[in-house]
Amino acid sequence: MIQFAWPWLFLLLPLPWLARRLLPPADLGMSSALRAPFLDELDRLPRTAQTLRVDRRHVLWAAALAWLLLVAASARPQWLGEPIEQTVSGRDLMLAVDLSGSMEITDFLLQGRQVDRLTATKAVAGQFIERRVGDRIGLILFGDKAYLQAPLTFDRKTVHTLLDESAIGLAGEKTAIGDAIGLAIKRLKDNPDKQRVLILLSDGANTAGAVSPLQAADLAAKEGLKIYTIGVGADEMVVRDFFGTRKVNPSEDLDEDTMTALASKTGGRYFRARDTAELAEIYNLLDTLEPVERDRRYFRPHIELFPWPLGCALMLAAALSLARVRGAERA
Repeated sequence: MIQFAWPWLFLLLPLPWLARRLLPPADLGMSSALRAPFLDELDRLPRTAQTLRVDRRHVLWAAALAWLLLVAASARPQWLGEPIEQTVSGRDLMLAVDLSGSMEITDFLLQGRQVDRLTATKAVAGQFIERRVGDRIGLILFGDKAYLQAPLTFDRKTVHTLLDESAIGLAGEKTAIGDAIGLAIKRLKDNPDKQRVLILLSDGANTAGAVSPLQAADLAAKEGLKIYTIGVGADEMVVRDFFGTRKVNPSEDLDEDTMTALASKTGGRYFRARDTAELAEIYNLLDTLEPVERDRRYFRPHIELFPWPLGCALMLAAALSLARVRGAERA
């Protein structure tokens, strides 16, 4: 259907008629007078006057139509499409992913091959992002410092792409967990009426940053930000060296006590992901703990139609101007 965004502009339609009725006529003066010595010959041409009256009537009708089209274009005609349903949950969800050097340890198995921790995180977290229909999702990457890679958005595809493009060491070699939490608080506090969640994934301890993780957690609790923490890394790994093979614990630097405290202070939970299956299960559990709410909203797409009446009005105005010029040339 067609509607007008500013229908009140149609009140301007009688403006030319009012101007003609209320304003005094223009004083053309004697300079516009045409002295013709052959007036007697003109009087003997009665059809010429009739033709002029007909032409004048046509010009008035064309000018009125041009004015009508111009006012209609000003009123912004729009074509409304069919209603489209949108699902909005009202939740702001921020992902914070560790890009420190330890994330390159290849202690995860993905589709039958050994991969580093970041690659496994991308595969599982990407699927989680795709499932969060209706949530506004943001992405923080942290190492020596924390960086906002994607602000809160409904565009899950872009967030997924930015996560896939992240690389180990991009934000530095150390781990600034406190700064990542502080940045999440800053980006989420502008929406106090929404449910706000931070999912923080790391494989180590806080070794950098201006804010300690526990101080940041206290501030997050005051701001109503719930934090879910995920500690990644296997408990056991076989490595080869000069003396043969031996078993090591690649996650000995993981500060599970701090990660647990971060979650408990803010009403969240701490999870331990030793392999890809556990990591996938954690994200499935997060779907259960923070379900996507089905709040249905509708919007109708619209297409602006004002160029059409505006173009027709301009063409009529051009035609009237051309006719006036030609009439002056004949005269």
